[in-house]
Amino acid sequence: MGARTEPADDSGGPEVGTKVQPSGQAQSQVQSVDRALAILDLLARRGEVGVTELAAALDVHKSTASRLVGALEVRELVEQIGDRGKYRLGAGILRLAAATTGHLDVTGQARPVCAVLARELGETVNVAILDALEGQRAAAINVLQEFGATSSVASRDWIGRRTPLHATSSGKVLLAHADAAAQDAVLGAPLERYTPRTVTDVTALRRQLDDVLRRGWASTCEELEVGLNAVASPVRDAGGVVVAAVSVSGPAYRFRAGRFPAVGERLVAAGAEISTRLGWFARA
Repeated sequence: MGARTEPADDSGGPEVGTKVQPSGQAQSQVQSVDRALAILDLLARRGEVGVTELAAALDVHKSTASRLVGALEVRELVEQIGDRGKYRLGAGILRLAAATTGHLDVTGQARPVCAVLARELGETVNVAILDALEGQRAAAINVLQEFGATSSVASRDWIGRRTPLHATSSGKVLLAHADAAAQDAVLGAPLERYTPRTVTDVTALRRQLDDVLRRGWASTCEELEVGLNAVASPVRDAGGVVVAAVSVSGPAYRFRAGRFPAVGERLVAAGAEISTRLGWFARA
């Protein structure tokens, strides 16, 4: 009796419950990543290690260890110590650690300050960071929100929402402190008009950004939404780099432009307090 022929599966994928085995190339790539991470872990524990020692620890040929450490060196994750043939962790590790710590710390350190600010001013307080995803236009994204006594009913939840840099107070703060290339990328593209008050003239917007740097805070009057006003100030990390903006927003009938200077000064103090919590101490 001949072998049984199973009916062809035309479902376009494996059966439910069937474990898909990675291809040989995929397995090799995963193994390389795992070995590279093992090298970083070894260097973190031992300080400095030579290629021969790395090869022995990974149980691979010396040429393989050399290729792996070479790839890490290109990314500045490891560096060679002079002509001794040994390697240690490089400056790239510090950049990754700083970026991770900044994103993890900013909400935790800002939360108590923002809670006090919301209670004091009675309006919604947000913290936003720059979101510059590849292939998308740079925007501000809100990562923390606290409601004031008078704002909890009227305000929406802004957490996770990407908002345009040129039409929000937080966005103007982040844009004002961005490098020239980032500013040119935003201002070189057409600026969308969200309300009749949205500033779309590049010259006028650049003047506003200069004002932000001079006085320390930004404001918007119904530029993103009709009836919504906001003020924001910068938050710096331990190195003094602006990594976030803290803002207060409220309905225009209650949060009027006449309050902006006083609220702006209060936000500058709040931003400085959060910055200090992140390790930044302003120079005299």
